[in-house]
Amino acid sequence: MIIVMGTMRVPVENVEAIRPMMAKVIAATRAEDGCIQYAYGQDMLVPELIHIAEKWRDKAALDAHFKAAHMKVWAEERSSLGLFDRNIRVFESDEGVEV
Repeated sequence: MIIVMGTMRVPVENVEAIRPMMAKVIAATRAEDGCIQYAYGQDMLVPELIHIAEKWRDKAALDAHFKAAHMKVWAEERSSLGLFDRNIRVFESDEGVEV
């Protein structure tokens, strides 16, 4: 399993405008083959900070995700709203390990 964790920031005045864009990309991504989890969440104390959490079946599924048409649209949309400070890390995980 591949796990993607990270954060991104959007100017606080654009948070409301980016919400429907995020909802659209989340819905499209969750329908992709190999997507186990895909979520964005606004930080409770830092309104411009968005947390990213993803789980993918394997690297091939994640690679296909990056090539999906809706991801190109999402990149353009988020750029238009001043998204900055993207910090994303990708990890491999053994399935079934719970803490």
